Amino acid sequence: MDPGHACDAPSRTHGCQVVNAQRTALIFGVSGQDGAYLARLLLNKGYLVHGTSRDAEMAGFAGLAALGIRERVIVHSAALADFRSVLQVVERVGPDEIYNLAGQSSVGLSFQQPAETLESVAMGTLTVLEVLRELGGNVRFYNAGSSECFGDTNGNAADEETAFRPRSPYGVAKAAAHWQVANYRESYGLFACSGILFNHESPLRPTRFVTAKIASAAARIALGASERLALGDLSIRRDWGWAEDYVDAMWRMLQQPAPRDYVVATGEPSSLETFVAEAFAALNLDWRQHVDHDRALIRPSDIRLGYGDATRAERDMGWKASVRMPEVARRLALAARDRLTTAGGGR
Repeated sequence: MDPGHACDAPSRTHGCQVVNAQRTALIFGVSGQDGAYLARLLLNKGYLVHGTSRDAEMAGFAGLAALGIRERVIVHSAALADFRSVLQVVERVGPDEIYNLAGQSSVGLSFQQPAETLESVAMGTLTVLEVLRELGGNVRFYNAGSSECFGDTNGNAADEETAFRPRSPYGVAKAAAHWQVANYRESYGLFACSGILFNHESPLRPTRFVTAKIASAAARIALGASERLALGDLSIRRDWGWAEDYVDAMWRMLQQPAPRDYVVATGEPSSLETFVAEAFAALNLDWRQHVDHDRALIRPSDIRLGYGDATRAERDMGWKASVRMPEVARRLALAARDRLTTAGGGR
């Protein structure tokens, strides 16, 4: 479907006659991994792109800079827990599409900051929904959901009908936001949907995420650093994809004729041990010579196996993951090495 010419597209239309106006997108949380890749995708599709951070004047927007698009994104300050702040930026921008990617995004950190996680994710989403309800109009809204909502699915792939049983404060917050979106969609007729995304990675991931931690350590060791990498439970299995694939799914959701939630996943689970092995092998290293097990890094409750079934996304939107875990691990390791080499070495 070409959204610039389809009658059900979110561009400004009068009946089935499309007005040739540039579409405008507003990304809450544009400074994160997904925000940066989504901004680039939308710019390449001809959108006028706005993004927010809590303090746009002080934020570095390193992700946008790394992708070479910092000067092409119009940035604003906005605090999602503050109704007035969100209302002002939405009224100022007048977007056709809003993508809510903001909020505390680390599962591990959510155990240390449960209140901050719940407020930034659940209350932030509620604020945007309330603004959209108050303003009315035809804005299409995407909410960043998470596979952490599912918790442990007893070895089964999770799809859109799988029950939520979150096992972390982050998962609880994302589950609350998901049902808020569904409630506003059904109660007020908003075009609002959630993408239930499984793990997706890129070189823009900060090192608090285990995949980035692994890639960075492997790169330093490959460049001569004498260090050991400490990891928790290597037997956990996850569904790892590539961030650029996943932001494409976000955009596709808002081009559908009706709002619907979608699972976004590769459908292929891999153990953390296998991920580590692939990352180190990409740099000609044997991971077993450099990795230690540290029980202190095991979370209070963790999901043994998590993977998704994205059949609905492929059927409705033509979306399918193009990058699988071995290639994800290889790309991260090589990017980390290149980054360190450019910066002057890994010692």
